[in-house]
Formats: sequence, C-alpha cells, structure tokens
Amino acid sequence: MRISESFFNTVFVMRANYVKYVVNRYETTNFMRSKLQKFTTFTNGLLPHETQYLLAHQSFADQERLSILKRIDFNCQNIEQFTPYDEKVDKRKYSHLKNWIEKRLQLIDVDVQYEWISELDRKIMTDSISPEDELQLLKFIKNYRHPIFFFTHFYELVQNYRQFLLIRIRYNDHEKTDRFLRTYEAQYLHSKSIYEKLHVATLDIVEQYKAATAESRQWESWLTDIFYDEQLDGLNRYQALIRLNFIGFNYRKFDQLLEKFNYLDQQFSAGQYYSKRLLLNYYGNRLLLHSKSRDLDRAAYYGFLSIRSKNHDYLYYLNNLCAVLLRQKKHQKALNIMHQGASAAKKTKNLHAKIGYIAFYIECLIACGNYKNAERYAQSYLNVYSKEIKEYRWHLFFSAYLKSILQQYKYRDLLSVIQQNHLLEKDKTYQKKATYLPTIPWFHAVASYQEGIIHKSILQEKLNQFKQVEDHKQYLLNDLLELVKKHI
Repeated sequence: MRISESFFNTVFVMRANYVKYVVNRYETTNFMRSKLQKFTTFTNGLLPHETQYLLAHQSFADQERLSILKRIDFNCQNIEQFTPYDEKVDKRKYSHLKNWIEKRLQLIDVDVQYEWISELDRKIMTDSISPEDELQLLKFIKNYRHPIFFFTHFYELVQNYRQFLLIRIRYNDHEKTDRFLRTYEAQYLHSKSIYEKLHVATLDIVEQYKAATAESRQWESWLTDIFYDEQLDGLNRYQALIRLNFIGFNYRKFDQLLEKFNYLDQQFSAGQYYSKRLLLNYYGNRLLLHSKSRDLDRAAYYGFLSIRSKNHDYLYYLNNLCAVLLRQKKHQKALNIMHQGASAAKKTKNLHAKIGYIAFYIECLIACGNYKNAERYAQSYLNVYSKEIKEYRWHLFFSAYLKSILQQYKYRDLLSVIQQNHLLEKDKTYQKKATYLPTIPWFHAVASYQEGIIHKSILQEKLNQFKQVEDHKQYLLNDLLELVKKHI
C-alpha cells in the first residue's frame, strides 16, 4: 500500500493545538536578529571535542580571534545556554576564523581522507588521474606515518597505483610504491585478517543481542586487545569498540565500557581518529552507557550532542535521547525534539529507526496526556506498515499503542488489538530479551479483569508471575505497576 502525501501530513505534522514550539537555544531572539547569524549557525554545529582540539592547536597572535574561539568552545561545552558573539569585532575576523576552523578540521578528518583515497582509486582504475593528483599521492607515500585510520584502503590504493605505473614503464615511481607495499605488507595482512575475524565475532554478538540464543563473552578479551593496540589501524580498533559495546550491554559490564570510552575521549581531544561522524556515534554510545547506569543528566547531555548534526544515524540518536527525556519526566521537551525529527522519519529507509520513532512519538503524546491523538497516530501507522511493524520493534510499538488505549479505559478495544495481532503468542518468544518487560501480558490481564473475563485472583496470579526481575529492571517494572494500578 502506498502512502499518500496527505497521510504524512496527518501523521508527521503536529496538530494545530500543538504548534507551540519551545524555541531552543540556537533560535533565541538575539540570534535571529544578529548580524552574525551565519557564523552562529556554523558554530552551533561544532562539537566540544572539535573546539578543544582547535584551542589546543591554535597559535593566534590576535587576542580577539582567540577570544572568539574561546567563546565558541564555551558555547559548545555548555549546551543549556548560549552567549552571543561580540558584534563590535570586525566581521572579517569571524569570516577568517570560520575558514580556519573548516580547514583545520578537514586536515585531520579521517572521512575526508577516505574520500580522497576512494577518489584517487577511481581515477587510477579509470586512467584519469592527473599529474597533480599523482604528485600529492607520491608525497603522501613518501611521508606516510603508520597507522592511519583507513590503512587497508590506502594500501590497496597503492597496490593499484603500482600496477598503473609499471605498465607505463615508470620504474622510478614504481620502485617507491613497491618499497611502501613491501614495508607494510605484514601490517596489511594482519589488518585484513582481523577485519575478517571481526565479522565472525559479530555473528555471535548480534545473535545474542537479538535473540539471547548465543554467547559472546568469549570475544571480549580479544576485542579488548584489538581496541588498545595503537599499532593497528583505527578502523579495526573502532569496530572492536562497537562490538565491545554490545558485549558490555549484553552482560551489563558498564564500568569496563566506561574505561574504554574515557580512553577514546582522550584520543578524540588530541585529534586522533577524528571525524564528525565518529564523534556523533561516540556521543550516542555514551548516552546509552550513562542511561543504563541511570546517570540521566549525563546521558541527556551526550544525547543532545549526538543530534547536533544530521547524518545517517540521526533518527537513531534522536530516539534514544527521547527515551532519556521521558525517563526524566521532561515530556514536552521530548515531544519537541521528536517534532524536529519528523522530516527524517518520513524520509528514512531504516525501518528499525522509523518504527522506533513512531513508538516514542506515541509515548510522548501519552506522557503529555493526549491519549486520543496517540491512539489515532498509532492506528494510522499500523494500517500502512502492519507487516513491517511485526518484523521490526513490534514490542516497542504495541506497548505504546496499547498504553494509549488503556489510558482511555477502552479495555475491549485493547483486547481486540492484542487478539488481532497475536501479541500474547509473540510475547512469549520475546521474554528472553534482556530488555523485556511484561507490558503486553499485564495490559491483557487488566483488561480481561475489567471486562469480567477473569477473576481478581487470576489477575493477581498473572501480575505476580513477572514480579521477580533483575535489579536493573526493577524501577521500570515499578513504573509499569503504577500504571496498571489505577485500572485494577
């Protein structure tokens, strides 16, 4: 079934009585009226690790420029406030500083370097490389310092370039490339073997995360060695950390994870392995880490940093931030940031993130007391994406949907939705998940009791069935119990 434009307008755009945006700190009256609007917009997209690095590597003789850079850093670090820039300073200094920041960060950006490697490789393979490109490549080979982040990709570029040179009888340059390849051959083979082994480890790690049918702790020691190996390329090291992150959450080893993230924090501040994409991912992972240890203020801090720039994972970061804000009881703030993500949710092809967005949007409406709109929103989405919902994040979606019905005391409707979608059967297979809560069976039991289908003693028995949970889920279960109490 195709979705019409009118559907999206209904689903993703706020109702008129909700169009009261809480204007964030970047859109204050001073900002909108400022002659430095373009510069302010640019600096609002910068991240604390970027500004820390810039401050550590500047050599400004001009105190005004240094003062502006310090103000940028202050604003980046203190996300709850904004201090305007001095409009009395020569506007050319702001323009020059903006250019300097962009160039300085590009020099250390590993993603920019990857694009350069990929583009050169394309030109070599299509015989379109220019003399200027070759000069730059040969200079990089001569001055190469191991390891760079995308080392294996660069090594393969040089392999292709060596072939390009030899067939053209360019012995001199061929010798330079051949020497480089022989020097780093062992490191290249080592990096490639690790990359392949990472895939094997990931199969166990993801399977455990998805269905709790596998073990992954056997990979922890090896992955830790990879992560701390400073002679290894950055790509493999960062991939190892992401997998350690999964293992840490699977086994709730948050202290060990925090130690690794603090180490990475120092690397980023020094300009190592930098790219905005990696920084946003780092902030997003720190949100998850601090939220699991119930440090919600720090989790929210990193969450807001993770959505400063929009990339492929923006919606995923937004959903996680919304979850933290809801736990902090900052319901309107959570709803406001979800409105900001409406366009991204509409366009994304990532159904896991899209359905997560829908579920959290429903939760925001419920938290703000708009139960009827929450139900309509959920039903509209279910009518179009029924198959996808049942494949991706069905438990999250239906928990929110059923809550919107329960809060309206529509017990018969609640039972009907559960029956039509076979949710009790699906719930039984979902109970192995580490994040499982008995939301659906409890809602079903309460509605059945209210409709006279089961006796109070049976209701009590069904509620008691899930009262023993791990300590880290006890507060969530208590919240759920508070919700159903008023319906008993």
